[in-house]
Amino acid sequence: MTDTVLDISALTLSFGSLRALDDVTLRIAAGERLALLGHNGAGKSTLFKAVLGFLHPDAGRISVAGHAPGSDAARVAINYLPETVSFPRSLTGREVLGYFSGLRGAPRAAIADLLERVGLAQAADRAVGTYSKGMRQRLGLAQALIGAPRLLLLDEPTSGLDPISRHDLYSVIAEAAGRGSAVLLSAHGLEEVENRTDRVAIMFRGRLRAEGTLEELARRAALPATIRVTAAEGAADRLHAELGGQRINGARLEIDCTPETKLALLARLTAHADLLRDIDLANPGLAEIYRHFSKHMDQEDRT
Repeated sequence: MTDTVLDISALTLSFGSLRALDDVTLRIAAGERLALLGHNGAGKSTLFKAVLGFLHPDAGRISVAGHAPGSDAARVAINYLPETVSFPRSLTGREVLGYFSGLRGAPRAAIADLLERVGLAQAADRAVGTYSKGMRQRLGLAQALIGAPRLLLLDEPTSGLDPISRHDLYSVIAEAAGRGSAVLLSAHGLEEVENRTDRVAIMFRGRLRAEGTLEELARRAALPATIRVTAAEGAADRLHAELGGQRINGARLEIDCTPETKLALLARLTAHADLLRDIDLANPGLAEIYRHFSKHMDQEDRT
């Protein structure tokens, strides 16, 4: 049986006449990473606050490792990294983690490993006031990993990080998931979460409009894949006549195909192997998927 850590069912929450969350249902299992996507005001932060127990829904249910949000058991199960972290400037990184380890009853012997995992071992005994924004963000991630939480809530975790540090941070998140933590993270940088999470969920005006793996969402959106073919010398005209597509720079073709026709087209290309120099397959990316569903959702709300 799947070990569901976060179980959200038909969640509705309003602020006066504004419905911030509208019938949201979402589940995350142990060891799973789910990216929550959406424009500003889509409801991501409201959902986080409801999971943390800071906001109480009008209807629906939230279960965190089998417990109600805000309960002592749920608080033990969750660690949270906000978009902007703040720690006492006079404390060192090691002292910050020592303080939070004490609050969670976690062994202080794990602090050195946490600092190493987030790349702060060399700065462990420097005052936090001397840290850059990116270093503070990495310290925040280390704090969120204390005690091997059942659920990690990460709000824009790569805020302020350079590209290399972002890559390293997602490696740490993958390690946490590998140890069994369920991970829910929000992100604006679509290229960051592509191939770094197991599923994505797209919110729009308080509603969960699409959820699944990239392959599932691309299939649902009927987005085409693109096969790029480089012809052997002198064979471009014949390939174009046989396969169609768009001619690029003389010797190349780009051919769009649906998931249903992709294998048949590849089989046709195999039959012309003597005319080919190279083949490249580009499946729809997260940016294309997000663009499709955002446009579709906006059109729905206008009708």
